[in-house]
Amino acid sequence: MAYQGVLGIVVLLGLAWLLSEERGQVRWRPVLTGVALQLVLAAALVKLAPFRLFFLGLNEAVMFVDRATQAGTALVFGFLGGGPLPYAETAPGASFTLAFRALPLVLVVSALSALLFYWRVLPLLVRAFSWVLRKTMNIGGALGVGAAANVFVGMVEAPLLVRPYLAEMSRSELFTLMTCGMSTIAGTVLVLYASILQQAVPDALGHILIASVISAPAAIAVAQLMVPQQGAVTGAEIHGMSEASGAMDAVTRGTAEGLKLLLNIIAMLIVLVALVSLVNQLLALLPAAGGRPLTLQGLLGWLMAPVAWLIGIPWQEAVAAGSLLGTKTVLNEFVAYLELAALPETALSPRSRLIMTYALCGFANLGSLGIMIGGLGTMAPGRRGEIVSLGGKSIVAGILATCMTGAVIGLL
Repeated sequence: MAYQGVLGIVVLLGLAWLLSEERGQVRWRPVLTGVALQLVLAAALVKLAPFRLFFLGLNEAVMFVDRATQAGTALVFGFLGGGPLPYAETAPGASFTLAFRALPLVLVVSALSALLFYWRVLPLLVRAFSWVLRKTMNIGGALGVGAAANVFVGMVEAPLLVRPYLAEMSRSELFTLMTCGMSTIAGTVLVLYASILQQAVPDALGHILIASVISAPAAIAVAQLMVPQQGAVTGAEIHGMSEASGAMDAVTRGTAEGLKLLLNIIAMLIVLVALVSLVNQLLALLPAAGGRPLTLQGLLGWLMAPVAWLIGIPWQEAVAAGSLLGTKTVLNEFVAYLELAALPETALSPRSRLIMTYALCGFANLGSLGIMIGGLGTMAPGRRGEIVSLGGKSIVAGILATCMTGAVIGLL
């Protein structure tokens, strides 16, 4: 199956080049270096024993956070939050309530992220990763910092680190920053996704973190193909430190920000699942195909099946995998991960589940586009029109980058 992944990477890069604004102006060094860096990072993080032990340790750490969160939810929500049941559970997992058990992780991780930012641990990690990107890919300092930050924080929080430089960034750098936001996930939801997938994908947290790390160079490569850099790059150092006056203030601020995210996740999840159900009910009125009623997931599965095959999924599993890709694009990666965790074991092999874990790991969807336009448009009001015009293209670039990540993992 190795030829599938190689073909997939070539086809995905070819699509990015075909969609380029200036095919003749492409700077090939960041493109080729980005692909090479992604392959090297993936091989090191997945195959080398020290890194495997590190990520196994991360999975143990997430269980500590999960148990700590459950202590809080059990106190506040009682048995709904993981406390002792006042009745006998008739079916395994029947007492699990998503809103009271899994989603509150966002609050705890958001508070921890704010605390690490205040203690300057997070900026140190961002600075180190930014240095690697600048030296290997010859990109500007402002873009390097923003791209690196997207590995750890969200698509709106990362540009805040280089906010003073957004107005002077080139069109290519702005688009690349947007693509990095679409191709990675925030640390606030990383633990949440890992907890959802822990039964379906062994060492889920480590794999999701690796996915976010190795998607950054892929995002830069794809973005540089679609909107090539012209002229000098924008240099920068990290701007802005924590506004908190102390550790407790940082925790309080982080919790407040996490609450906004938590409520947004709950609201969007309810609405998006309801809309999918509504569409499926309407499709069910049409004649059945193959003896089964039409569904949005089924249609998307057939449309995205060739893409799933290109990134290394066997054809007999491609429709199921394609459905997940479609769900992630139209709705979001959270719903797609929920569907992946709920799939029967016969639907996807362990290898295919792993590939899809990586291919789904990114914010590239319509809902995220609204968040990005609102955030970046506020930070750089003079470029709001340009941000809006690049929005749809950034979703496409983000999907291509995360699919490349899935293809790379399929090769290893």
